[in-house]
Amino acid sequence: MKRKITNEELKQLLLHGSEDEIKAIITDIHPVVILDLIHENEDSALALLAHLSDEVIADIVEEEDDEDKYELLKLFSDVKQKHILEEMSNDEVTDLLGELEDEEQQELLAKLSSEDRQDVKELMCYDEDSAGGLMTTEFISIRAKNTVRQTLEYLQRNTDGETAYYLYVTDRQNVLKGVVSLRDIVSSTFDTNMLEITNPNVISVRYDEDQEAVWKQFEKYGFVMMPVVDEENHMLGIITVDDIMDVIQEETTEDINRLGQVGKEERIDSQLFESLKSRLPWLVINLFTAVMAAAVISLFEGTISQVVSLATIMPIVTGMGGNAGTQSLTIVVRGLSLGELTKENAVSILAKEVGVGLFSGIVIGVLIAIGAMLFERNPMFGLVTGVAMFLNMILANIAGYFIPVLLEKCHVDPALASGVFVTTVTDVLGFLFFLGLATMALPYLL
Repeated sequence: MKRKITNEELKQLLLHGSEDEIKAIITDIHPVVILDLIHENEDSALALLAHLSDEVIADIVEEEDDEDKYELLKLFSDVKQKHILEEMSNDEVTDLLGELEDEEQQELLAKLSSEDRQDVKELMCYDEDSAGGLMTTEFISIRAKNTVRQTLEYLQRNTDGETAYYLYVTDRQNVLKGVVSLRDIVSSTFDTNMLEITNPNVISVRYDEDQEAVWKQFEKYGFVMMPVVDEENHMLGIITVDDIMDVIQEETTEDINRLGQVGKEERIDSQLFESLKSRLPWLVINLFTAVMAAAVISLFEGTISQVVSLATIMPIVTGMGGNAGTQSLTIVVRGLSLGELTKENAVSILAKEVGVGLFSGIVIGVLIAIGAMLFERNPMFGLVTGVAMFLNMILANIAGYFIPVLLEKCHVDPALASGVFVTTVTDVLGFLFFLGLATMALPYLL
């Protein structure tokens, strides 16, 4: 029985072991483990990789973040780079090229074989956020006219393509005919025709479908692989679940960034100018919305000058409204993103949000009313504060529902713009409700 190797033992083996010793153990080590070692020992990166095969190095490069793949590849000579690139899948090479300038792209393309270069150039023509941009063209398809014996012999000769527990069946024109599981193949007699055990009800995605739609298809059906086809159902490639995991991370990060009015490309290590470019425009927009709220306050300067305590309480009213609105819009934006908010359930979801605002408004309104009454020792002051809070909480939840939906109808990303508009509504209406009611009840507040 083989013994589990520690990271330190692996490091010493890669640095000082013989090629035979490394070959004996390396097939049992996941490329990510070696990649982590490289990150921890960047000064020794080349030494750690020196005795590994081109195939293993290619696997390690593929596991690296897209923006860092080239830095890892540049550790090697041009000849070595050519060999590593030959071992990498074409979709991973395409992702690598997408991070490079034109001159660097041409240098790497020149190191590919003519066949791989053609495949990569075709992949680069697809939108990077589409199914075509996600797929790999290196897959194994089975001819519909073959028997099980011919299929098994073909699979034994072709092991380079990406496969899973099922294979796709095509005709001579490469039209997708169906899907067959490996279990059905190995459990059938040798003379069985492939079409007899092929399921024609295969789920596929079009090459121009958005990556988020592809992700939803994977989530809906629970597949680990899906075929990509063109308008005439010709099979172009496959997308595997590991590609979808990257999409999930990317789309989730994008949604989180946009809810905070931050550009989808910004990361923790982004450059100063990139972060400013991402954030500053939205800060300017927020400034104008804050001016609108201030303009509402200015209409009630006389009231505030007579009851100074209003200035202490009014940020609580608007702040709680903003919190309630953000809660509502977060749920709605996520529902829109996942396709969970539909025409069929739109009214019931709106009713739920109004109900949440109603009951939340009652609870929070009563609490703030009691607090304000004790603070000012005036029951009317508490009543004005409680009613303003109640009204703002209801309107906040309604705004949190309608604003993302309306932005979606206008083809504006609701995750990006909803927060600004909801905050504006809760601030402006919060001040208007609170100070307006205070003005109406002014004789009782003095």
